[in-house]
Amino acid sequence: MMMSARRWIGLAFAMLAGCLIGFPAHAADTLKVRLDWTPWGNQAPMHFAAQKGLFKKYGLDVTLDDGNGSVSTVQIVGNGEYDIGHASLAPMIIARSKGLSVKAFAGFVQKNDIGLLVPADSGIRSPADLKGKKIAFTAGSLEAPFIDRFLAAGKLTRNDVELLNVSAAAKAGTYISGGADGAFSSVPFFLPVASSKRPSTSLNFVDYGLQFPSFGLFATEKTIQTKADALRRFASVVSGCWAYILNGHVDEGVQAIIAARPQAKLDPDVLRKQIESIKAFAKTPATEKLPFGVMAASDWQTAIQVLSEGGLLEQKLKPDDVFTNDLIDKKIVADIADGKF
Repeated sequence: MMMSARRWIGLAFAMLAGCLIGFPAHAADTLKVRLDWTPWGNQAPMHFAAQKGLFKKYGLDVTLDDGNGSVSTVQIVGNGEYDIGHASLAPMIIARSKGLSVKAFAGFVQKNDIGLLVPADSGIRSPADLKGKKIAFTAGSLEAPFIDRFLAAGKLTRNDVELLNVSAAAKAGTYISGGADGAFSSVPFFLPVASSKRPSTSLNFVDYGLQFPSFGLFATEKTIQTKADALRRFASVVSGCWAYILNGHVDEGVQAIIAARPQAKLDPDVLRKQIESIKAFAKTPATEKLPFGVMAASDWQTAIQVLSEGGLLEQKLKPDDVFTNDLIDKKIVADIADGKF
């Protein structure tokens, strides 16, 4: 049956529209994403991309689900329930060493973001100043295996401090109320929350030789093989959005999170400070001049060594086992970073 002129013209325009944005005119690729935690500042670029229609522009249909911790996200994504995980990548390395077939494909917070929060007026400026202090930590969290090395930087041992083991949920309340002189946590997350009620500063693990990557994107090897093109577009869009937000557009990121999660009743000032805090942890010396999201093999080698020394890896790993830069389109990152959307 011969196609009518009107229908043919409509089809031609649809095909042309697809070509203009660089993708064929077909149904969008569907991606389910599991986030690290309930809404906070480090999720800004994903909500910003959704709000600005950037996922749709690049042929993606994306679902963003909140999480309840990086370890949980690693397990859930590793079991195939989601296409992509957004979480701290150190637990991902640990899971890979235990046989879970997961790999990072974009890094956003590439310095170790764990640190010890202490009151700003406490006079504590290094681990050496912690003698006799009460410090809150969580036994099952990532800081626990490295407490001895952190204290050793100040020539202290556990016998020199009082370690208070509390749940992750109780840590903030314990510290803010004065129940502890310090608390280990993710600095970009915890510092803005605590400082609004108890002005604080931090002693960062990375400054004492404890370097491994923090937040980024990962997927199973199977998903990377079967959905590589869709993952490339997703990683590149989010990387570009991060670069754009950190380059003077923090408030746009804040508003995107609030609009995406209105029921959470988020404090815009806390979100703003969380995003701004991430700037100090986003890049390492090895990645300083690389496009946002691109990672360095030397950083992963260091991470593997540090985690291995902490007794956290069950088998030897190489950087190629745990990360790839093949899913970053540098042009997409650059265009979005420059506000071309």
